[in-house]
Amino acid sequence: MPDPLTSKAATNATDPEQAVAQVREAYESLRGEIRKVIVGQDDVVDELLMTLFCRGHALVVGVPGLAKTLLISTIARTLSLGFSRIQFTPDLMPSDITGTEVIEEDKTTGARELRFVKGPIFCNIILADEINRTPPKTQAALLEAMQEHQVTVGGVQHRLPEPFFVLATQNPIEQEGTYPLPEAQLDRFMFMINIGYPGEDEELEIIRRTTGAAAANIAPSLTGEDVKQVQEIVRQTPVADHVIRYALRLVRATRIKEHSAETPKPEIVREYLAWGAGPRASQYLILGAKAKAVLAGRNHVTPEDVREVAKPVLRHRIITNFNAEADNVTTDTVIEKLLEEISVEGGSAAEQKQMDAVIR
Repeated sequence: MPDPLTSKAATNATDPEQAVAQVREAYESLRGEIRKVIVGQDDVVDELLMTLFCRGHALVVGVPGLAKTLLISTIARTLSLGFSRIQFTPDLMPSDITGTEVIEEDKTTGARELRFVKGPIFCNIILADEINRTPPKTQAALLEAMQEHQVTVGGVQHRLPEPFFVLATQNPIEQEGTYPLPEAQLDRFMFMINIGYPGEDEELEIIRRTTGAAAANIAPSLTGEDVKQVQEIVRQTPVADHVIRYALRLVRATRIKEHSAETPKPEIVREYLAWGAGPRASQYLILGAKAKAVLAGRNHVTPEDVREVAKPVLRHRIITNFNAEADNVTTDTVIEKLLEEISVEGGSAAEQKQMDAVIR
């Protein structure tokens, strides 16, 4: 097994290629430890790690029983990070998440003072289980924490530990008595990740592992400081202008009410979209593409990296209309069509593929 990335090694890696190689080595070690517990779901694991390494947050959608909780707790164990699970229910209050002030009495003097008791959000990795089960007031308690990495109680700001990562889950089947997240809060999540059923062979292996007596022994691969170093490496990865413009063209093509000769609207957008993606989509497309490139062992980003992260970035940021619902057209269908029709500026898809091969 390759040696894990250490903070000292990462700090001394002034050469970008050496730094990326160390991240790739650590990533392979990380994936090996996760596979001891999680069967399959390779794309889901990659998207979760990319989100973490981009300092983002993820929304996971999947039916019960697909090991969402086990997956995120396993990632926390392999990263030597604190893990906290919050089960969202209709009676959950904001203070149940952020913490509250209590009156504490000094038994020797009889003096009383307020003392802040931290809530479960004061952890590195937070699993917000079934976030749409709780009212908007409690959902909004996560907004400041997700964006500012702090909570404010009684007028006092309390910083959250770093790194800080929120993974929220939703059940796509049962919607009765739920509170759908507003678009403003959905936009705070870098990725929306769909988890599907495992394949037959994968499910067979899951049954074998979970019905026996043996338990997997996971060795931590990265520390919190290592994760922050990887986050810096991802941020520093250079991106060519033609890649940024390609991401921008993809996002602007979803905005049905904007008209531009440089950003033509595909027919599927005009017919099935009611609202397009905002500027955060462009930012997260580039950040996600950077993480994709770094985890692949490259210190440059290609348009293909942007295409790989387009679905998890855009699927919760574009809104379909009634025609789409009537014709059973999903946001993923729209994104696939956009990827087919929007070419990289300055050349055809075939020419761009040839250019990327030369760059590699």
